[in-house]
Amino acid sequence: MSLTQEFIDKDNKYGAHNYHPLPVVLSKAEGPWVWDVEGKKYLDCLSAYSAVNQGHRHPRIIKALKDQIDTLDLTSRAFHNDVMGNFLKKLCEYTGFESTLPMNTGAEAVETGIKLARKWGYEKKGIEKDQAEIIVCSGNFHGRTTTISGFSSDPETYDGFGPATPGFKMIPYDDIEALKEAIDPNTAAFMVEPIQGEAGVKVPSDGYLKAVRDICTENNVLLIFDEIQTGFCRTGKRFCWQYEDARPDVMLVGKALGGGLYPVSGILADWDKMDVFTPGTHGSTFGGNPMGSAVAIAALEVLEDEKLDERSQELGSYFMERLSKIPSDKIIDVRGKGLLIALELKEEAGKARGYCNKLRDRGILAKDTHGQTIRFAPALVIKKEEIDWALERITEVILEE
Repeated sequence: MSLTQEFIDKDNKYGAHNYHPLPVVLSKAEGPWVWDVEGKKYLDCLSAYSAVNQGHRHPRIIKALKDQIDTLDLTSRAFHNDVMGNFLKKLCEYTGFESTLPMNTGAEAVETGIKLARKWGYEKKGIEKDQAEIIVCSGNFHGRTTTISGFSSDPETYDGFGPATPGFKMIPYDDIEALKEAIDPNTAAFMVEPIQGEAGVKVPSDGYLKAVRDICTENNVLLIFDEIQTGFCRTGKRFCWQYEDARPDVMLVGKALGGGLYPVSGILADWDKMDVFTPGTHGSTFGGNPMGSAVAIAALEVLEDEKLDERSQELGSYFMERLSKIPSDKIIDVRGKGLLIALELKEEAGKARGYCNKLRDRGILAKDTHGQTIRFAPALVIKKEEIDWALERITEVILEE
């Protein structure tokens, strides 16, 4: 039995079967590259669903973690610590919002945003108690908690976990008229991904983000952008909403905020929204902890100093242009922004997972989503020659009979 199979068998014997990973067991990583337990090297074109925008094991982020370990680990929010304030200030300055509430995982950030929207709806907008509604979009992926699963349109996500939490109304994505029709006096917020990553990198029509911003303003509805996957330079801007100057009322962040080393998430808003939270209304033992705070500061500094937004835009445009030139009628579409890219295949070409297995054999780790789509999202520190190396192998796999 191979070493790879030993690890996979152990995972399957002792772990819940709630994932279907590609059959590769990783043991080492650096920059945009990873190695398996057999010593084979791969280009990581998933980046832990965009949690590793800065590259694996970035030395500045590792140093921040090591330095913090030597001084202070965890205090909880029962006391102040000497790192969190610097982190909160850095995050607010980087994003342009007045305040932030730190959490740990992306799903926690979403749940925090939901709580803010409802409390704001009751205290600021005057919605009758327990009647607040939040509008969401079909095809959304905001996390896996029972509340979030309940407003998913994907049966794999929600089936068997009901009853669904009330207070959510679903409309089609990228449909301005549907949003207008859905808003009523009980609408507290509209929560949406600027690009639907898990749905297959669905990019909305030009002008959509700005239009939803205007509609929410006109109707006194909070606009919540979930930038957990699209944020922190992944799409070629610091945040995807900046393409249309559609600044949200509340922004949800996570993933790359922890630099691939530590789970760090949060919500951002100006004080006229954030002030609905008062002592006792929300919390997290680990939220804002010194280790996560130190890591996040370094993660933000790397994004800034290495101009990873500019790199993402330049290299992403190049990657998509080259993918679009692959001479194959198997391809329906190549789409994305920055280094969040999807290649969609015709059904008769076969499932995307089969292509991902062939890419793995050639040293590229990519992930299929929704049957026919391959997603490419390498670390933003990737070099042009590494993209060229990948493109040669992607082309081979697509053209293979």
